[in-house]
Amino acid sequence: MHKIIILALVFMAFTSVADEADVLTVDRVISTNLELAFPNDKNLRAKPSDFELVNYVIMSNELGERWAVLTLTNTSAGNRTLEQDHLLALFADGERKNPLQFKLNFEGRETQSMTVSFGESKFPILSISSRNEM
Repeated sequence: MHKIIILALVFMAFTSVADEADVLTVDRVISTNLELAFPNDKNLRAKPSDFELVNYVIMSNELGERWAVLTLTNTSAGNRTLEQDHLLALFADGERKNPLQFKLNFEGRETQSMTVSFGESKFPILSISSRNEM
């Protein structure tokens, strides 16, 4: 009987630790005026769009998952669809990555916030960008 109780307690403790590793925490806020000069050998850039990145909050967990809460505005008067190619994250090792696949519809001049995943990385996200050139 004691073995069953001990096994149950060990299992509950392990489950509790595993759950804590999944929890996202907000990473330290970095100034938007920060200039970074990592080489961009692959010339990766966000796809031009009508979306202005208003602000973002970067989050991560102990498992290395990288997430961000983004607020974007459709600067066009018409409806537009935001996709992962319209955003690009810069990581602390100089790597640039789009978020995982998603689509979000915007009405003209609409502002929305959303949460997106940039997958896993041992390096934190330093900045996120969009290209509002239309």
